[in-house]
Amino acid sequence: MPDGSLLSGLTRAAAPARRFRQRWVSPLLRRILLVNALPLALLVVALLYLDQYQNGLLEAQVTALREQARVFAGALGESAVRTTDPDNPKLVPEVAGSLLRRLTEPTPDAQARLYAPDGAVLADSRQREGPDGTMSTEPLPPPLDHGAVLRIIGWVYDRVLGLLPHTAPTTLVDTTPSAGGPDWQPNVKEELRLNSAGNSNETAPYIRRTKDNRLLVTVAVPVERDKHTVGIISLTREAREVDESLFTVRMSILALFGLALGLTVLLSWYLSLTIARPILRLAEAASDMREGLGRSGSVPPSLLRRRDEVGALASALSASSAALWERMDATERFAADVAHEIKNPLSSIRSAIETLRRIEDPSRQRQLLTIIAQDVVRLDRLISEVSDASRLDAELSRVTVAPVDVVPILHTLLELDEATRDQDNDPKLEIVAPPNGAKVWAVEDRLVQVLRNLIGNAQSFSPPRGRIVVRVREVGDMTELCVDDDGPGIPDANLEHIFDRFYSERPKGECFGQHSGLGLSISRQIVEALHGQISVENRRDEVGRVLGARFIVRLPKV
Repeated sequence: MPDGSLLSGLTRAAAPARRFRQRWVSPLLRRILLVNALPLALLVVALLYLDQYQNGLLEAQVTALREQARVFAGALGESAVRTTDPDNPKLVPEVAGSLLRRLTEPTPDAQARLYAPDGAVLADSRQREGPDGTMSTEPLPPPLDHGAVLRIIGWVYDRVLGLLPHTAPTTLVDTTPSAGGPDWQPNVKEELRLNSAGNSNETAPYIRRTKDNRLLVTVAVPVERDKHTVGIISLTREAREVDESLFTVRMSILALFGLALGLTVLLSWYLSLTIARPILRLAEAASDMREGLGRSGSVPPSLLRRRDEVGALASALSASSAALWERMDATERFAADVAHEIKNPLSSIRSAIETLRRIEDPSRQRQLLTIIAQDVVRLDRLISEVSDASRLDAELSRVTVAPVDVVPILHTLLELDEATRDQDNDPKLEIVAPPNGAKVWAVEDRLVQVLRNLIGNAQSFSPPRGRIVVRVREVGDMTELCVDDDGPGIPDANLEHIFDRFYSERPKGECFGQHSGLGLSISRQIVEALHGQISVENRRDEVGRVLGARFIVRLPKV
């Protein structure tokens, strides 16, 4: 039964996987939606201002209304002015009122008022004389009902737009509570003062929105007769066309925004299905690998078949998982091999000690002590080489390969061999290499270790006064190093096992325990870590007789 700490550890390890599976809307999907929808929303907000478009429509309304007011002022100046005193012409209210009503009949939605120079109202196109006195008429507005939903949309739009920063447009629409209705009166005295001073600038129009949401435009034009200003006419008209045009444009923009937003959401969801969801599945696969739920096949095959970045990530994760399991298997085999190799000298030492306790012959005791000493030396050598082999991978992962010239290294090894070789019995080392050198991508210390292992192995098997030849040549994009000896060669059945850990094929006459069987295994480990290849074969003559062994190392050339 597992203890509580192990169960808590498994619970903590399984937490990320559950967290991945509980996310229906991934953070990546939210980011995709934000990135895709934000520019669209900013564009729609910018379009919904429509200040320039609204100002253009209002300017057109003002221009048309001002031209109409000028026509009215010209007609009144010619037909409704009493000229008994040429220096002081006066407007005739009865004639002016009748003429004003006739002039505004074609445009019933317009209201005209005529003011005297003192500001008094002389005539109003909406007022008529009846049997019971003066009556005021108001035209019925055309129905302007866009439906409850559209009215709510318009109300929300106006509220939202009111919160956004605005720059003052060219024509300012007054929406304050004092905007009032059509009862606005121009400053007649100011108009007359400007006109008498010869100022040709037109009075700015007054545009306001009333409490009942009507947009009114009012212009004021002086009425003149013989260059005398006899009054002021103001013309007010409701700008329904402006509201209708703005409403139509706004609804069109909102409809396009809704369509574009829907497409954005669908495309973002599609991106989530093709990017975010696969990444979550890969995260779940990695969590399963960490928990040991699957030795192989944790990455979904559908992701491995993809030909995009997600497929590359899935392939890399699957390859990393396979490499990790292979490394774990290799570590397990290495530990088993080390335990097996250590047991042999330990068993020998234990057997020698037990025998030593039972015998009293001094010569036999000395022989057993010699065996124990040899086994201790063997254990020391074995532990040192095992330690070197175990930390080799970590060391190679930390260092960086660099261009290394092989030829100077070989010449240095040749000089060491010449200095330590027994001229009568030891084999002779020879170097055959290009005179201009041969550079490879490697780690210099580890490359020297490989060369020393191969040359030392050749020296062990070479007969007295034999030859060990090291040849260097370029083969394609690789540099090849061949170490030939004149020894007995390697049995054909053992060629594929020569680089296995603790495999030892030693020459006859060599003392037992002098080698641990890790030298060639470490050499292969170093060469493969440098992205190279190492192999072995027997040299043969024309009739197939074995002349010796040949170790071949290929490393990437610079």
